[in-house]
Amino acid sequence: MEETQRESMEYDVVIVGAGPSGLSTAIRLKQLASEQQSNISICVVEKGSEIGAHILSGNVLDPKALNELIPDWEEKGAPLKAQVSKDSVRYLLTESITIPVPLLLTPSFKNHGNYIISLANLCRWLAEYAESLEIDIFPGFPASKLIFDDDKVIGIITGDMGRDSKGEKKPGYEPGIELKAKFTVLAEGCRGHLGKQIIHKYKLDQGKDPQHYGIGFKEVWDLDPELHEEGLVIHTLGWPAKGTVSGSYFYHGENNQAFIGYVVPLDYKNPHLDPYEEFQQWKHQSSISKYLQEGKRVAYGARALIKGGIQSRPKMDFPGGLLIGDNAGTLNFPRIKGTHTAMKSGMIAAETIFEVLVNNESKLNLEAYEKKFTSSWIHKELHKARNWNPFLHKFGPYLGVLLAGIDQFLFRGKLPFTLRAANPDYACLKEANKMPKLPYPKPDGKISFDKLSSVFLSNTNHSEDQPCHLILENESTPIEKNLPLYDEPAQRYCPAGVYEVIEKNGEKKFQINAQNCVHCKTCDIKDPAQNINWITPEGTGGPNYPNM
Repeated sequence: MEETQRESMEYDVVIVGAGPSGLSTAIRLKQLASEQQSNISICVVEKGSEIGAHILSGNVLDPKALNELIPDWEEKGAPLKAQVSKDSVRYLLTESITIPVPLLLTPSFKNHGNYIISLANLCRWLAEYAESLEIDIFPGFPASKLIFDDDKVIGIITGDMGRDSKGEKKPGYEPGIELKAKFTVLAEGCRGHLGKQIIHKYKLDQGKDPQHYGIGFKEVWDLDPELHEEGLVIHTLGWPAKGTVSGSYFYHGENNQAFIGYVVPLDYKNPHLDPYEEFQQWKHQSSISKYLQEGKRVAYGARALIKGGIQSRPKMDFPGGLLIGDNAGTLNFPRIKGTHTAMKSGMIAAETIFEVLVNNESKLNLEAYEKKFTSSWIHKELHKARNWNPFLHKFGPYLGVLLAGIDQFLFRGKLPFTLRAANPDYACLKEANKMPKLPYPKPDGKISFDKLSSVFLSNTNHSEDQPCHLILENESTPIEKNLPLYDEPAQRYCPAGVYEVIEKNGEKKFQINAQNCVHCKTCDIKDPAQNINWITPEGTGGPNYPNM
């Protein structure tokens, strides 16, 4: 095969991902460099078409890390406007019966001093601030490969543009660029493509629990002003969850908009369960639907979220770089918050890298990161939350919730033991013939909607004539193994209708509609045969979220 000639650029630090952790790393590095009157070259690459295009989160922001990073963020115009004014926690017993839960019993859900925001817009603002510090930011450039020198990472290669579905060069083909660096920081978010490789190559998860995940859905609604209460934060558990500890949020933001969402843990057992349909059904619960009756849905998205806790957090340093943010599992699942912890992990990364750079250490060793991380408030916060997910994973939706609640309410996360959850999410599925089928109501087109109309609202786009970014290790597995055993669950766990089982010439075929993919990575996580590998598609592909 002809060797591709690539342009090459060199930086001190290359950061993969322009989310809150990656941008915080870049900003903090420049701040430290300015304080010490040193010069550090930094590059941030982002696979989305623009900064924020692939960012999706609830998001109630704890400003703790932002206060540390940019203390005068208010004067600088950060998009934090809607402060939380009221918390409400509810248990949904049925479609029509709601039981209020005293806030005293749910300390993790207290949000005094927090803000209801669009995380995508916060990242756009952080990127503008970073560029004002002379940080190079390149949206539309996915990091597709790592560059190694012996056993050390020395940078990344961005994805080629202009290859057809067979991998051949099309007219206008542009090869990816080599971005070489003294340090490479992987801030890709949950289930990062390169992060997954790094964890495997360097055995960073040795002695750790497998990582655990949920699939999170989000919609943005314009509400009737009479039904909107800016600052109101609602969380729910219960109906319609079927054998899972699914939960939801309903955040009243600014401009008469609401951010609503639903999270289904991916350790569910029933292969007939459809997380997307669970979300759509939840919206019909009487205490939720009353807000939506006169409203209009304006945006939709979905993504996996990481929730294993510190038991699943891999070693975060590797030769030549660091894993940070959701790539390493820093989300605090009981609080349903990961932005402030992701930002803090990036700030600690910056401080560690800076010390090595200014001291001109010959080995460029980043092992000090772990010590800095464990001595910071982020580790203290995550340690307090460590038993939440294992309780739910081990004991299920009823006893698990009770025990997790006792841990947080009575013991404030200070139980003298740490539970483990050793069974990976993909291994939790039971055979389809041993589990009940789950009928779901048809969408009404007013409150609930089908998958394809939802994908349309995500502004998802991929060129049809490009290499498929959803790679099957064995093309026969979906039909020969997953279909008879699990009724091929990819038809249901995917939130974008990417996977179908169709009949052609009397034969069942597994069809991949890669153009629909919203980059949630659920398939990479939940496939029971671990047969699907999600890799970065051509640059600018995927969703284009306006205000998520």
